[in-house]
Amino acid sequence: MKNLDGLIEHAQSVRVNALNMVYRSKASHIGSGYSCVELLVYLYSSWLKVSSDLILDSNRDRFILSKGHAAAVYYAVLAEFGFIPKGWLDKYCQINSPLGGHVDRNVPGVEISTGSLGHGLPIAVGMALAAKRNNKKYRVVALLSDGEMESGANWEAFNMAGAKNLDNLIVIIDRNNMQAMGSTEDILPMKNLDERIRSFGCACFDVNGHDFFAIDSIFQKMPLNCQPAVIIAHTIKGKGVSFMENKLEWHYKSPNDEQFRIAKKELEKR
Repeated sequence: MKNLDGLIEHAQSVRVNALNMVYRSKASHIGSGYSCVELLVYLYSSWLKVSSDLILDSNRDRFILSKGHAAAVYYAVLAEFGFIPKGWLDKYCQINSPLGGHVDRNVPGVEISTGSLGHGLPIAVGMALAAKRNNKKYRVVALLSDGEMESGANWEAFNMAGAKNLDNLIVIIDRNNMQAMGSTEDILPMKNLDERIRSFGCACFDVNGHDFFAIDSIFQKMPLNCQPAVIIAHTIKGKGVSFMENKLEWHYKSPNDEQFRIAKKELEKR
């Protein structure tokens, strides 16, 4: 793993840039993005075999952000690691900008367009299966929201992944316990989520999704032998800004002038 201080600095930069983007464009979903910052920073700085020079290489690793509404943070990560110019972030969600409010495959570094939840994992399973059949060594990582686990397509995909022994597939579930209309446990409880996943022949791990050392300890175990890996990352919606943490409204809201000032001050102190 790269130097911890370096990873923390990247995460801070991503959060500040995403805050600027959402504030400037009056967009939403900053809480959803902040819950997966450390996961994305770790993947792009330390683990994925992909870079701006390899985005068309057939042997590159593939990453799919199934929770495509977290686009602001994902684009900030792509800019942080050289896939897109940082100047593009200034035009996020504005007319004629290449960066819209949901992830778009026309942006360099993005594998597929996402936003309609429940589609990312089935595509990732197809990519991993194609790698196996074509004797390719690339790995596929899909990051899902916990709310989209209500989609039946995901469970069909887990069934296929386990049946085909896709040990080149890693699935991360961003378990921040909130979805668009409330708590996941109030809307459709996910009791025994790990047991349900294992029943399909997948390995399952729990991790603190904001702890770089904990994340690294899990990824150092990959690849597994003949099993897809599923990581339940326990996270906090709005992580990093005190008044956003665990607050449902930051699925939708854009910060006003005073909230922007307070949030930026908090982030710059980290």
